[in-house]
Amino acid sequence: MTEEKLVLTEEWDKTFPKSDKTEHQKVTFHNRYGITLAADMYTPKGVSGKLSAIAVCGPFGAVKEQCSGLYAQTLAERGFLTVAFDPSFTGESGGQPRYMASPDINTEDFSAAVDFLSVQDNVDPDKIGILGICGWGGMAINAAAADTRIKATVASTMYDMTRVNAKGYFDSEDSEEKRYEKKAALNAQRIKDYKSGEYELGGGVVDPLPDDAPYFVKDYYDYYKTPRGYHKRSLNSNGGWNKTGCLSFINMPILQYSNEIRSAVLIVHGDKAHSCYFGKDAYADMTRDSKYTANKELLIVPGASHTDLYDGGKDKVIPFDKIAGFYTANL
Repeated sequence: MTEEKLVLTEEWDKTFPKSDKTEHQKVTFHNRYGITLAADMYTPKGVSGKLSAIAVCGPFGAVKEQCSGLYAQTLAERGFLTVAFDPSFTGESGGQPRYMASPDINTEDFSAAVDFLSVQDNVDPDKIGILGICGWGGMAINAAAADTRIKATVASTMYDMTRVNAKGYFDSEDSEEKRYEKKAALNAQRIKDYKSGEYELGGGVVDPLPDDAPYFVKDYYDYYKTPRGYHKRSLNSNGGWNKTGCLSFINMPILQYSNEIRSAVLIVHGDKAHSCYFGKDAYADMTRDSKYTANKELLIVPGASHTDLYDGGKDKVIPFDKIAGFYTANL
């Protein structure tokens, strides 16, 4: 198995300051489909021996220089070896065509990170966890359902991307007619893209922001389109995904066997987040008719919006003490 040669920036181009408590280096690894992924590895300074490790990814349409890197670096400050990686087809990672998403391949990306961490000399392969943010929160839970090597999973401000694509926000488009309209439009786009020889982008977060934009769109704008979270490689900050990028999500629900996950799972959501129903429902489904409920937990953060759990917001509300304690207890 050979890895694609990636061009990685060596400058510190993150949306958060570099910590003096961790060592940072760029690394690459490949997934089961032969795609080479780019990651930032954070190692706590002054710690030796075999470490517990955590792979971090998300949000959907973000890059590792944004909040996944912040989570990874902060957890490394607390003694974990961490990697924050760009998913297949995005950021500095490989994969063609660009800006595509796949419920299968993107779940596999987490397991590929586990492969990589398992063979590091300073990692205990029996103490590996994952953390997914936003759309990759759902992917993380899906990975935990498939990969028995994952011992602890955190899903922060999660989306179920298959649900929102198939049913719309708040399940407002949950009908055969609405799904048919979506599929017809996306399949027409396929022909248009094939004729033109290139994939048309769907656009990132709307800019300029309309006065009547929904609350959650304003929430995204405040993160992705301002100095708070803007990054030049972030799809959400710029041109967005390919219009056909999420076609397969409509017909392929993830989380089908989440109630069979034996390892520990913590779901964290803000009670002001438009997406909070995803986390509440995922927890309910995970624990329904399950024999493995004792190590499952739903933590609701009072007053927190969706993007407050990206970088903490103005009140720094990400419960890092709770998250680190969860990993310590379960890894």
